Amino acid sequence: MKKVILMFPGQGSQTVGMGKEFYDKFPASKNIMDKLDDELKNIIFNGPEESLKDTKYAQPAIFAVSVAIFEALKNSIDLSKFEIATAGHSLGEYSALAVSGFFNFEDGLKMVKARGQFIGEASAENPGSMAALIGMKKETVIDVCKQASELGVCEPVNFNSPVQIVISGTKAAVEKAVELAKANGALKAVMLNVSGPFHSSLMKSASEKMKVELEKYNLVEPKYPIITNCDAQFTKDSSLIKEKSVKQICNPVLWDTSMSNAIADGFDTFIEIGPGRVLTGLMKKIDRTKKAMNIETVADLEKAVEELNS
Repeated sequence: MKKVILMFPGQGSQTVGMGKEFYDKFPASKNIMDKLDDELKNIIFNGPEESLKDTKYAQPAIFAVSVAIFEALKNSIDLSKFEIATAGHSLGEYSALAVSGFFNFEDGLKMVKARGQFIGEASAENPGSMAALIGMKKETVIDVCKQASELGVCEPVNFNSPVQIVISGTKAAVEKAVELAKANGALKAVMLNVSGPFHSSLMKSASEKMKVELEKYNLVEPKYPIITNCDAQFTKDSSLIKEKSVKQICNPVLWDTSMSNAIADGFDTFIEIGPGRVLTGLMKKIDRTKKAMNIETVADLEKAVEELNS
């Protein structure tokens, strides 16, 4: 039996028109997208791009499109033939939780909207920035952040692959870390075009608000286990998910370790579901011997189904 990880992308992967093919072709996908309000659905399919970049729209949009594409996959192949686990990068963790069955789509949409609002408020209270450092060892990145912390908060927050780590914090400190990274042999060190210091300790107020928000929902025993961002561990324990979802907001995303743990557990096929192919690209940096593919279009879906059936 093939062991398959379904991966779900985070914010930044959105594009105008995403999911439209699935909406037009698969009633199950249409059913998901029709649960959105008309304004959001119109922005997803028609833009403008500037609106879709806004966290308020981007997060529920990516969540909805990812779940809609999963519904098309579920309708195209018998998933019970495979051993499946899920994982999502940052926001994508909510898509992974929804398709695993911890909560329904409607509740997930409310959670994602609240999360986006709380992160936006925390970013306004504690402005900051992020940067991607390429080609540096983890220990060197941690050291660079420590040095830059003289100017403010600076923390490694996304351990994406052995060669890509994202840092986050106050603007001056992150800019200093970029300078230090270049001086310490980084292949590339670039500031990211983001609206806040995501996943850093500056997001503490957002995680506190999310803790209160999540108490409104009942989570159930899921169909599939999920590998959670904050600790890179598999879980089917619904009682732990609220705690981990709170922790996720102001803790690093341990993506590299999550995928390495999946590989160590015998998973050999990795399918990214949703807009973009960021996670497929990272998988190739983590272990290019494993099958990694993305489903962003109907043609991608057909190819993935063929691959899974082979």
